[in-house]
Amino acid sequence: MNHNHNDEHEESHKPPRRTEMSRRQFLTYTLGGATAYMAAGVVIPMVRFAVDPILQKGETGDFVKVVESSKITAEPQEFDFELKQQDGWYNSTAQLTAWIRKADDGTIIALSPICKHLGCLVGWNNNESHVNEFYCPCHGARYTPDGKNLAVAPKPLDMYTVKEDGGWIYLGEIIPNTVVN
Repeated sequence: MNHNHNDEHEESHKPPRRTEMSRRQFLTYTLGGATAYMAAGVVIPMVRFAVDPILQKGETGDFVKVVESSKITAEPQEFDFELKQQDGWYNSTAQLTAWIRKADDGTIIALSPICKHLGCLVGWNNNESHVNEFYCPCHGARYTPDGKNLAVAPKPLDMYTVKEDGGWIYLGEIIPNTVVN
């Protein structure tokens, strides 16, 4: 019995054996980790795309420098300008046009050239039969210098918000015409 007792005593002094990972456990952990990594790569951009626009400050009231104030007369003039836009993650530059004039009281009026009938572009004094009017060559819509609709179109021309600063005219967002009734 002593012999067996010594064997038991010897075994208790051996360091505890580490349990080794089986192949199946190793593959399970490896594949699980790789799958989680790939899933995160797909899900994180989707979550950012959904949440980022909410977290970004909405920039309203952005104005674009268009023309020097001294160049504006009572006669409407056409001015082209660029507006940088961001749609989601896509940055683009829109080419815009405005008809700008100075009213009798000195206020600056900037009209959108888009006809309110079917969206064609109006021109100033571009029809001999209708002088000193905006005229749409598509269907004959006509407007006053302030954008009031005279024929065909159901509404007046839209206008840009205007800001004068440091001798320059700045244009902002397009709004419904507030000059004419």
